[in-house]
Amino acid sequence: MQRREVLRLSALAGAAGMLTLDPVTFAHAQERDDGDGEDGSGRERTRTVTGHLPTGSPDFVYLPVEVPRGVREIAVSYSYDKPAVPAGTQGNACDIGIFDERGTDLGGRGFRGWSGGARTEFAISAEQATPGYLAGPVKAGTWHVVLGPYTVAPQGLDYKVTVTLRFGEPGETPKQGAPPGRRPGAYPPQRAKGRGRAWYRGDSHLHTIHSDGKRTPAEVAAAARAAGLDFITTTEHNTTSSHPAWEGLWGDDLLILTGEEITTRNGHVVALGTDPGVFIDWRYRARDNAFGRYARKIRQAGGLVIPAHPHGTCVGCNWKFGFNEADAVEVWNADFTPDDEVTVQEWDNTLVAAARGDGRWLPAVGHSDAHREPQVVGLPQTVVLADDLSRTAIQEGIRAGRCWIAESSAIDLSFSAVGGRGQHAGIGERLNVARRDEVTVRLKVSGVGPGCSVRLITDQGQLYATALPDSGSADVEWRTTASYAAYVRAEVRRAPKDGGASGVPGPMAAMTNPIWLGEA
Repeated sequence: MQRREVLRLSALAGAAGMLTLDPVTFAHAQERDDGDGEDGSGRERTRTVTGHLPTGSPDFVYLPVEVPRGVREIAVSYSYDKPAVPAGTQGNACDIGIFDERGTDLGGRGFRGWSGGARTEFAISAEQATPGYLAGPVKAGTWHVVLGPYTVAPQGLDYKVTVTLRFGEPGETPKQGAPPGRRPGAYPPQRAKGRGRAWYRGDSHLHTIHSDGKRTPAEVAAAARAAGLDFITTTEHNTTSSHPAWEGLWGDDLLILTGEEITTRNGHVVALGTDPGVFIDWRYRARDNAFGRYARKIRQAGGLVIPAHPHGTCVGCNWKFGFNEADAVEVWNADFTPDDEVTVQEWDNTLVAAARGDGRWLPAVGHSDAHREPQVVGLPQTVVLADDLSRTAIQEGIRAGRCWIAESSAIDLSFSAVGGRGQHAGIGERLNVARRDEVTVRLKVSGVGPGCSVRLITDQGQLYATALPDSGSADVEWRTTASYAAYVRAEVRRAPKDGGASGVPGPMAAMTNPIWLGEA
């Protein structure tokens, strides 16, 4: 396709649109025979396509591939140029994935895998597939390689895509798409032994080799156990290929939930605890007014909708969809940094709005988003009060806000409010008292180490603070009324890195969801 034609179609499609290139056929493709099997195994055909995408290209560029009968495996590799760009300008970055003969409709059944920018090649057959992709028959019809020009340099992006079809007997697809080299796998069970009604620690934003992570599922499971976690959620970028990859890694001590990090151009969302094997589409922007539809699909699949790192600094990481469809919000992602500080303050403003009756409040959660060493699984972790260690109970605890966040399992706390007539409420609950009745707020914290302080935050802001002893353990008590504080939540902070000169508090060590005060 000529540059002028690409520019014209880009303008028609819009920056959030899609562009389809001329189809690739194999009628005159280079053919090679590496075997002499009677079934034609070893015979393959290869085609290479090159092209240019200008700045302003649509988000997704489709390359149709006409796949004939008798194909055993489809293999794709690609490359693109990375020219020097002026300071402060984005260079070229291009993602890749594929849809099969069932089509590319949003939310349709044709999805067969996505590796973003993590891989330069992949292969799919009935027996196996590259991590990030789904094993299954390579049926005849029009497949689509999809390029995602994530950022495009001022010079544009020159790409090369090579498609190889390998012919032979199709083989047999393993049960539930088990990964190569393993016996047919099973999805993780949705319940572990647990301790009955208790506080359970989890990390529900994690990546492995099935997207852009460097750890295997086995390494993540081992790291989760070392971090003292009770549950984790596998959340690869725009793929479900990891869902059957955890066989033998769960146990009475570790619940493994399935999910997805839906990675759009206007923000990422953690789909926490969706049904195994259910794929949620990501090919839309906020301007398309489509997120509500896919949020409902997450819930229909049994998952929670959790915007991830809403003020993240990477291109496309900022959350632009609003919070009306969210079930919770990830306010703390990995090491506590300034973008998390902004998110916490924004979240606290939504609590104030909820206190005045303007909308519902969203529980806060924290996840590690760990991809590779030295990123720490379980930094931070969400501690959930649940009736048992099961998908349903964990989700109910998060949805109700019965949870708090800690930087490690070494930290423990309890947080409650008590009324003068013996009324009691814990994290995420409401203490039903009259406006002028005295309320006693109690925080017990341990394991944070020296140099930390406690802050109690209300709809008026910080109303109480105290330094913790060097032991990192203390019992803190504060009295208020519902007329003075519509809610109260606790933060445990480390010392500011600048000694407090800027007035910005130090990094978070732990924080709670609010306790609401007053009659509903």
